[in-house]
Amino acid sequence: MPQSTDAMADQVMLELVDEDGRTVGTAEKLSAHQAPGRLHRAFSVFLFDAAGRLLLQRRALGKYHSPGVWSNTCCGHPYPGEPPFLAATRRTVEELGVAPALLREAGTVTYHHPDPQSGLVEREYNHLFAGLVDRTPRPAPDEVADTAFVTPEELAGMRESGAFSAWFPTVLDAARPALRHLTGTSAGW
Repeated sequence: MPQSTDAMADQVMLELVDEDGRTVGTAEKLSAHQAPGRLHRAFSVFLFDAAGRLLLQRRALGKYHSPGVWSNTCCGHPYPGEPPFLAATRRTVEELGVAPALLREAGTVTYHHPDPQSGLVEREYNHLFAGLVDRTPRPAPDEVADTAFVTPEELAGMRESGAFSAWFPTVLDAARPALRHLTGTSAGW
């Protein structure tokens, strides 16, 4: 039986960076997320449908990190030397079974968020991307438990009643200017 993505997490290498996003080395994925955390390159994707609704995913229950919580469309880590844009596209297809119809850069953000449930740490230099999706997601069950397209109002209600990833508020706030431009609205996003 093949190993799941998470079962191989400690075998995947991440690109370590300095505060300016310059590569300074590599580390195994799991070790980079153990306290106190090592600053590494990551990406976060926000995809919208034609109605301007944001595609969210609920992480699979088998994930070693932040299982079962809602988060942005897709997030992950480029392989060392892999351009973040290509990694974002690759992982969106791997996790959700659909490629973005449009994807553009939406800035970067650096953060340090401990996950109280797992004890792991998200210390990331995160490349943000915003775009459109024009097909129905077909999520990989070992990656994604559920998906939902939501309006800003629906998202606000979900955030009051449900668990979200520790990084979600930070990446959403950092991406807001690009999201507003993409959706053509100043309200909500």
